[in-house]
Amino acid sequence: MDKNFDIVFLDEAFEFLSGLDKKHFEKILFNIRKAQIDRDPELFKKLKDEIWELRTLYQGFQYRLLAFWDKTDSQNTLVVSTHGFIKKRSKISDN
Repeated sequence: MDKNFDIVFLDEAFEFLSGLDKKHFEKILFNIRKAQIDRDPELFKKLKDEIWELRTLYQGFQYRLLAFWDKTDSQNTLVVSTHGFIKKRSKISDN
């Protein structure tokens, strides 16, 4: 299957992922691979302006990786994940 994008993790995003329990880390990677093939807003959603989030809900934890599109290469679309965090609430504030 063709991927809609490739992804790279900046240091902070990679450190966040590396610090997680192995099963949680694997679930996030599974969802990223799924989002690369299937356009599912539950997995990859635009927040504001150019900010997107890769989303994973696993065992009660809401994991988020913030990302930006890099479309400078007409052949390959690249998503750059800058950092990750665990959400404590379901609602996103407007601030």
